[in-house]
Amino acid sequence: MKKNLNILALLLMTAMQLQAQQPLKKDKAVFKEYVPGYYENVILRELIKNNTLYEPYKYLSVVNGENIYPNDTSLYTKMWHNPAVSQGNTGTCWAFGSIAMMESDIYRQYKIKVKLSEMYVVYYDYIERARDFVKTRGKTYYAEGSESNALVRMMKLHGIVPYSAYSGLLSEQRVYDHSVMIETILSYLEKVKEDNFWNEQEVLNTIKSILNSYMGEPPAQFQYDGVAYSPETFLKEYLKIIPSDYFSFMSTQSAPFNQKGELVEKDNWWHSQDYYNVCLDDYMRIITDAVKNGYTICICGDVSEPGIDSKNRTCIIPSFDIPSEYINDNSRQMRLSDERTTDDHCMELVGYCIYEGKYWFLIKDSGAGVFGKKPEGYRFMSEDYVKLKMMNLLLYKYAAKSVLDKIIK
Repeated sequence: MKKNLNILALLLMTAMQLQAQQPLKKDKAVFKEYVPGYYENVILRELIKNNTLYEPYKYLSVVNGENIYPNDTSLYTKMWHNPAVSQGNTGTCWAFGSIAMMESDIYRQYKIKVKLSEMYVVYYDYIERARDFVKTRGKTYYAEGSESNALVRMMKLHGIVPYSAYSGLLSEQRVYDHSVMIETILSYLEKVKEDNFWNEQEVLNTIKSILNSYMGEPPAQFQYDGVAYSPETFLKEYLKIIPSDYFSFMSTQSAPFNQKGELVEKDNWWHSQDYYNVCLDDYMRIITDAVKNGYTICICGDVSEPGIDSKNRTCIIPSFDIPSEYINDNSRQMRLSDERTTDDHCMELVGYCIYEGKYWFLIKDSGAGVFGKKPEGYRFMSEDYVKLKMMNLLLYKYAAKSVLDKIIK
């Protein structure tokens, strides 16, 4: 026995020495000059009808150098998904990401290919937020951003429609732009607050009038495949979707694990407490189990990091931020608590591959940074990036069964 222990100790020491001799990977950082892309050259040019002037600036970015990452969609096992759609000059990624996930899940369940209207749920999110603004006497956070599970809420309240029934674009528009509309709404709501005018119906009528002027009025009835539907009957009879079958998850040490809690973010303006809070290992287990079993995910988090290479559209955590082996619940929480991790953006996770022993995820995106380059609409996100910077998930309940079975008895 003693001889065996000595041999084991020798092997361990040898392994440690070999590891020590291998140089640690050290990523480098550099300030890069921002190069105008799809946002300036297509979206803004369409909106202002001339060349866009912008203030040049530099930003901190990782230098990939000779590092090779899997930024080829053919390397990934993919779930069915519609092509990416640009959100234009709006802060409505939450609707594009969650609708994309819902479209994929409808196909997974029923093999129905359908394009749903993002702007239908955006329209009613604006309405419900104004309602809440009145009820809270002006304390509700009002902006373009919301959370992915707002889709679930809006579907329960207002149903859903296909894109063909409501695009949210006026006849002369080709690009989404809510900038002037939001300024108009905020000016009106500020006046409501100043005048202490808390007549809910009057406020909602005015908000609807503003929305109708900039987005058009959503239909109460429409035809699809030769059949007449309302938004409610389209959801129930054609799509056969039960909104409450879609669950949200987060991973934060600021709340008890394996219980529901509130995602503390401004965009969670209605203070939803329907987020299952799980440890980081379970959070990643949900993601990997889901994609291996054919489910897509709406995933939301921080996309303003030095580890994002805009040229290759890869998302990594560079070693000058934190080495991979130190990414855990604690390092994740530190970035949540000091707000270095914020809920910037929602996307659809549509595929995965194993590269150098770790997961990489194929991300379908509606942001301008992924358009104008082939193939359009994708990011390539490392496992480490998801662990450290992605804040919350929305997906079909059975996709998270292995974790939920421990929570829901």
